[in-house]
Amino acid sequence: MKTSILIIEDNEQNMYMLSYLLKKEDYEVTKAFNGKDGLELAINIQPEIILVDIQLPDMDGYEICAKLRQANLPKTTTIIAVTSYAMEGDREKAIKAGADGYMEKPINTETFIAEMENIYKLNQ
Repeated sequence: MKTSILIIEDNEQNMYMLSYLLKKEDYEVTKAFNGKDGLELAINIQPEIILVDIQLPDMDGYEICAKLRQANLPKTTTIIAVTSYAMEGDREKAIKAGADGYMEKPINTETFIAEMENIYKLNQ
């Protein structure tokens, strides 16, 4: 069975690239372009991995991470912040909000899948 991934990302180019890379590796991908839809989809489909952008139009990724952790999702759901926020303390802020991992944009297309899978395996 394919591993299911929810991407919460408002930038169409980033969404296209992430979903392309994941589908190429045979992941089942669901897309949300804002936090509200992302939260709703996460609760309804219960994906194994959730990739969350930090800068979204309706709520930031930190708030989404916190709300996802409060939702009725399996404890093994892996939440990864994928963000261009790369200032000192941002990784810690994402983890404190509920993310299991943190990946910086622009993503490296050659290492993205392996990095994501490593965070997922550590969370299982």
